[in-house]
Amino acid sequence: MALEPARLQAVPKPWGAHDLQPWSGTDHQGVTIGEIWFQRHDPAVESALLFKLLFTREALSIQVHPDDDAARAMGLTRGKTEAWYVLAAEPGATVAVGLLASLSQAQLRAAIGDGSILQQVSWRKVVEGDVIFVPAGTIHAIGPGLVLAEIQQRSDTTFRLFDHGRGRELHIESGIAAANAGPAAEQAPQRGLGNARTLLVASAFFVLERLELAPGSVWKLRARPETWLIVIAGDGCLGPMQAGVGDGCFAEAETMRIAAGQQGLTCLIAYAAAVPSGDLLRPLAANDALTSTSAESRRRLALAAPAVSPIPLMEARP
Repeated sequence: MALEPARLQAVPKPWGAHDLQPWSGTDHQGVTIGEIWFQRHDPAVESALLFKLLFTREALSIQVHPDDDAARAMGLTRGKTEAWYVLAAEPGATVAVGLLASLSQAQLRAAIGDGSILQQVSWRKVVEGDVIFVPAGTIHAIGPGLVLAEIQQRSDTTFRLFDHGRGRELHIESGIAAANAGPAAEQAPQRGLGNARTLLVASAFFVLERLELAPGSVWKLRARPETWLIVIAGDGCLGPMQAGVGDGCFAEAETMRIAAGQQGLTCLIAYAAAVPSGDLLRPLAANDALTSTSAESRRRLALAAPAVSPIPLMEARP
């Protein structure tokens, strides 16, 4: 059993931002932060999923991630399928997912070499609340002016195909070998599940949902597999932890009580499953005597809670 506040780590990126509010009020003294990772409290404990926030002031590289088979052939644990939820978008902000047309490996190599890959990827405008599923092998990119929540298989294997002249290493041959060089599959629509739940993505590796809890409502959440929650609007209590925008927690094999504040509470929740849980969330009366979080869970959470301090910097990744 596990219930603990997420340990947040900031990752510098050349395309990142300085102002991360309202998601983080930490001042990183002029360092451009591209990502905030939500981690287990114990650094030695690695989860199968990684939840993060992305802040883009410049365009990211055009890139691709390997699937499980390709990753394991390279001696890695897993590939990287991911999904994005748009938290904020400047007018006209875009992402690219897949190509406009199928290319042979030779054609893809040539497009990378002459820079026309920028026109070959399928750009689309996005707005707050949009969801984009990016299966492993899909060529993709993220434009500037966005704040995204990303859930992914825990892998940091990225093959950069084009990087806007930043001078960072490219991984062209590995990327071409890993890529499905064609259009992306059609995105499944969001779907209401009842009990304040909206299904955003269901994949072989994770389920992503949005929970929209009315002001003052109280709920019991049953987290069986590895489960991550991030508050994206309002405030409330996740178990015994008071949480606001940008806060998160981890739970596994645990039942926890969630109480929405006076402005309501909206969370993204991701868990390691292939289909939505049928009994993930149910309402409780505000004065219900049942406390869904056990005394032992509250004790563990109190011990795990970090002292209030700036979000530590993580070494920059590729």
